[in-house]
Amino acid sequence: MKNNQININGLLRFIVPSIIGIILFMVPISFQGEITIPVALFSGLVEDLLADSLPFIITGLISITALISIFTKFMKPAFILNNDYAKNLFNVSPFWLITRVLGALFALSTLLEVGPEWIWFEYTGGLLLLDLLPVLFAVFLFAGIFLPLLLEFGLLELCGALLNKIMRPLFTLPGRSSIDCVASWLGDGTIGVILTNKQYEEGYYSKREAAVIGTTFSAVSITFSLVVLAQVNLQHLFAPYYLTIILSGVVAGIIIPRIPPLSRKEDTFYNTETRQFKETAPTGFSSFSWGLKQAVEKASKKMGLVQFLKLGMKNVLDMWFGVMPIVMALGTIAVIIAEFTPVFSWLGMPFIPLLNLLRIPEAAEASQTLVVGFADMFLPAVIGASIESELTRFVIATVSVTQLIYMSEVGGLLLGSKIPVSIKDLVIIFIQRTLITLPIVALVAHIIF
Repeated sequence: MKNNQININGLLRFIVPSIIGIILFMVPISFQGEITIPVALFSGLVEDLLADSLPFIITGLISITALISIFTKFMKPAFILNNDYAKNLFNVSPFWLITRVLGALFALSTLLEVGPEWIWFEYTGGLLLLDLLPVLFAVFLFAGIFLPLLLEFGLLELCGALLNKIMRPLFTLPGRSSIDCVASWLGDGTIGVILTNKQYEEGYYSKREAAVIGTTFSAVSITFSLVVLAQVNLQHLFAPYYLTIILSGVVAGIIIPRIPPLSRKEDTFYNTETRQFKETAPTGFSSFSWGLKQAVEKASKKMGLVQFLKLGMKNVLDMWFGVMPIVMALGTIAVIIAEFTPVFSWLGMPFIPLLNLLRIPEAAEASQTLVVGFADMFLPAVIGASIESELTRFVIATVSVTQLIYMSEVGGLLLGSKIPVSIKDLVIIFIQRTLITLPIVALVAHIIF
């Protein structure tokens, strides 16, 4: 294809699926008084339809994953080990095998309400199995099936070429990562992690870039931000609240990729020698014409309906079998620590002098909310709801959303994915995000109040 020639069939194969993907993942719609996106709406409908059955289905999937993983590790069946997809899914390291087994035991204990109550209590195992995992199950289903619309028909190639000059200097990232960010902010942070993981596996992001995107742009959705604000009874402040989230999130996104541990991640690729695309326009092309050329070439690679659905279902099974057990295991452990031990209260004590310095009222009560969010993002709002100061409640609600790394969902997803981050990395990044965003949020809070 010459510089000024675009194949019409290829152009249509790029435009139509990409528009459908944008509508499904990034166009906000109003449904029953709430702002959402179509993928999240479909997920919610499935969640409602299967409400009573989902805990049983999820426990079954997690248990099957553990059993097949044990069988694979000890019996080494040829029909799994000779299949690359099945081998990657079930032939896991001893650490992840133990984690999957723990996830199955926690799920069975919670479903049947057997064993120690601190496992199946409504705010520990019950929170994961009955509240969070049903949402993830449904989101994984539709996000996984429709993800090829964003990945396989050229949209990221065009956005990469157009936005590289913005994303690279600001966030040290390729331009195509802007789609991950938008999908997270308008839809759900889990969608961003799924999208980033697939891009990393296919060689479009380096180890460093995937780690940065997964821990920096897997933002909490607008919808859930509203839920957090309602919990602390400050719904009337949504506009300044969300603008503060954006401001502090952008500042954190500029700083954190440039300091360890993220800055020390290697710019090497998963299963490839070099990056699988070139975003910088060569001589003779503008950014738009180069992006369009790459987009059309990508879309022109024929993908039939059967191949599309097969690829989509592989995405779904990756999340159901590979990620849900990790979320159940690590998320349950995190919220057990938060609910039944004083660990997070102790860890929050060093923040009291900082909160006093920032003139945040009720600093002692607020300090533990800055750390407990590592277990679950909603816990700070639950604890902070009883604080009298509106300024302090505003700070708690805003910081809890900008921290991003919480083990009951995004943290567990990241650890269960191929994205190269460890628990130690997540702890450090969580603290970095807290220390960077807290002063910004406090400044805005003092201006508002």
